[in-house]
Amino acid sequence: MTFRDLAMFRDGLLDGRRVAIAGGGGVAILEQLAALGATVDSIGDAVVFDEHAAAGWVAEHAPLHALVVCAGASFGSGGEAGLGTALELAWRSARAVATGALIEAERPGKLVFVAPRPEAGPYAEPARAALENLARTLSVEWARFTVTAVAIAPGATTTDDQLAELVCFLVSGAGDYFSGCRFDLGAIPVALGG
Repeated sequence: MTFRDLAMFRDGLLDGRRVAIAGGGGVAILEQLAALGATVDSIGDAVVFDEHAAAGWVAEHAPLHALVVCAGASFGSGGEAGLGTALELAWRSARAVATGALIEAERPGKLVFVAPRPEAGPYAEPARAALENLARTLSVEWARFTVTAVAIAPGATTTDDQLAELVCFLVSGAGDYFSGCRFDLGAIPVALGG
């Protein structure tokens, strides 16, 4: 059963919001954001890693309200190279979107970093910790611009739909109250319904 089945999200919740997604993957996230009314644009890795191209992409897609970085795809099966790629992708995309759209807009903006799953391979836990640290650091550095940042650490049994629902919640107005924190999913079983 999904949150949508439980009517926890109202239709049109994200109407008028424009969200960029970086890192590949994240199909369920993209679909759920769009189903709730958001306009969703994917920023390719090649664009993110070219500073000039990233600035141009952001300018073409502004205004933006949020960035979701799905670091799992760039992390791959782990290792030092996967760790470096995932973290560089997260930083470069956050910097491009924040400095090119969110900060200049002078209205609240959001950064959501989705970490690799714990079983993704060697260095999965360091990647998860590093994304949490990035979210905490940016939440302080960019607070004066009303840009919030959070990290999501999916558990081994977290479904793509559950992950997408949390991202939608965080991108919505209700997510304005969270910044600089890490959401650990799957650590404690939670039963919904009665």
